[in-house]
Amino acid sequence: MLRVRDSILHLNEYRPPLGDRRGLRLDFNENTAGCSPRVLARLRSLQGETLARYPQREAGEAVVAAHFGVTTGELLLTNGTDEAIHLLCECYLEPGDEVLIVVPTFAMFAIYAAATGARVVAIPAAANFVFPTASVLAAITARTRLIAIANPNNPTGGFLPIREIAQLAEAAPEAAVLVDEAYFEFCGETISPGWRRHSNLFVSRTFSKAYGLAGLRMGVLMGNEAQMTVLRSASSPYNLNSVALAVLPEALADQAYVAEYVSQALTGRAELEAEVSAYGIRYWPSRANFVLIDLGDKSKSFVGGMRQSGILVRDRSSDYGCQGCVRITVGTREHNRRLLATLREVLPALGIIERVVG
Repeated sequence: MLRVRDSILHLNEYRPPLGDRRGLRLDFNENTAGCSPRVLARLRSLQGETLARYPQREAGEAVVAAHFGVTTGELLLTNGTDEAIHLLCECYLEPGDEVLIVVPTFAMFAIYAAATGARVVAIPAAANFVFPTASVLAAITARTRLIAIANPNNPTGGFLPIREIAQLAEAAPEAAVLVDEAYFEFCGETISPGWRRHSNLFVSRTFSKAYGLAGLRMGVLMGNEAQMTVLRSASSPYNLNSVALAVLPEALADQAYVAEYVSQALTGRAELEAEVSAYGIRYWPSRANFVLIDLGDKSKSFVGGMRQSGILVRDRSSDYGCQGCVRITVGTREHNRRLLATLREVLPALGIIERVVG
């Protein structure tokens, strides 16, 4: 009888609540406006012959490396951030190794690590979801082979100072330290190219958020050139499709589009935080393109009420320490106006706040 590895049999599958997503998408931290018009123009210009050829990522990697100010040897294009995490786990983890994550955080860290047979050590965040650097340092052992950090973190929006990440990399020289910077554009701070000081450090980025290309699955993994050579050898040479590679240069070239979108999202984030604060609703200050709020036992009815009003938001109650919490993405100026107006209708209807006048 065909036998599946025990580590796979015991995985907790990640099931995003997709289904019917008609409405204003404020649930998955996507770009609410879509991609750059230059990307759409390039898509329309593609010929059938482009799809008939196997993709070649080298030209795209050269463009991305130049944009990020690194060498092509320090960089690998990946099929979203997910493949970057998967590659690190497959290359550096053995059964019985230990992986340190601080919860709550991105679910795929634990899933890809556990699939290898490694032991996932989940360290609870400190009060107000602050990253517990001292606790992580204390948890490092001779078996620690990976420390995964989302920075800014999802779903909390919290940010770990760069100096503390460097401290972790120094304390665990035999462990890969992954810093997932999926929300970098909304934060503006990066540890890249910190691998030139710490050869065990890796940084991942994505084009799914600020660039509006989640459907094309494009990510970047960066790190020490010698380590990246190993990771490249374990990667499929055809991991990105030809369409994604064709539009990538246009996405990078239109930085004015990205900057304008990010500017509107940051304004929207500040407006949303001010709005919920004025209502006395607990929230956590965010460095990403979303805000996590605490609605207690009203969280599920709030998510349903927003859906009925045409806006999708994400219930995060299943995440560690997030019972009753809802994550709301911010987007364009127009979308944020609609969000705030809808909040002023839905929250009073649920008895969370009094009716807003004026």
